[in-house]
Amino acid sequence: MNKVDSRVLAAWLDDLLQAARFKDYCPNGMQVEGRSEIAHIITGVTASEALLRTAVERGADAVLVHHGWMWRNEDRRVIGTRRARMALALKNDLNLYAYHLPLDAHPILGNNAQLARVLGLEPLRGQDGAPATCGPDNLVWLGSPGEAGTLGALARRVRERLGREPLVVGDEDMPLARVAWCTGGAQGMLADAADAGAQAYITGEVSESTVHLARESGVGFIAAGHHATERYGVQALGNAVAEHFGVRVEFVDIDNPA
Repeated sequence: MNKVDSRVLAAWLDDLLQAARFKDYCPNGMQVEGRSEIAHIITGVTASEALLRTAVERGADAVLVHHGWMWRNEDRRVIGTRRARMALALKNDLNLYAYHLPLDAHPILGNNAQLARVLGLEPLRGQDGAPATCGPDNLVWLGSPGEAGTLGALARRVRERLGREPLVVGDEDMPLARVAWCTGGAQGMLADAADAGAQAYITGEVSESTVHLARESGVGFIAAGHHATERYGVQALGNAVAEHFGVRVEFVDIDNPA
């Protein structure tokens, strides 16, 4: 069985995802140092206690996630659920790697790129092949809806391919030529999508004010689920790790309706 040094893996991931260029809400990279050699990695969306327990049960050496720990404005005390999670990782010598915005933004492995693949969206690209983007840190992708020519058809595709009922704001007969998308909790970027000429915007979550803005701007809005839209980047990243280092990588989907 192949193994990789834990710090070599961290450096490779940091470089691949260009983690240093992002000013994020949490630390990206190795968040907890465990055993020095890694042969088996569990990937998942969030470093929850359930995911960590699964990693321990399956004899994994590391956990690789999109949502890690130590978020800005969190209570920094190691008590309650934070203590339970940290104790589980430390007791079992687990490495924890987490990449938030760097994994959203990666042009091939990232959440936006992978959501486009799953939903059949066609990203607009410049002459250099880079995706057309807008919004803070250029996180919102722009493109066409593929064969989904109306808001209703796009919503049905979301339902079928993500396995959950989306929240839809707008006339389902609305024709679509340009759409925008950003996975997770990016409902605050709806205005950026509208300014970029998108006729519909897909993200994970919705706020009360989002509905009013969608109605008043005439942009169709689809909230497809934070977890549901962000299952795919970490799987693609895990596959890249497995291919590069020859280690065992398993994706574990801890169900989350949010």
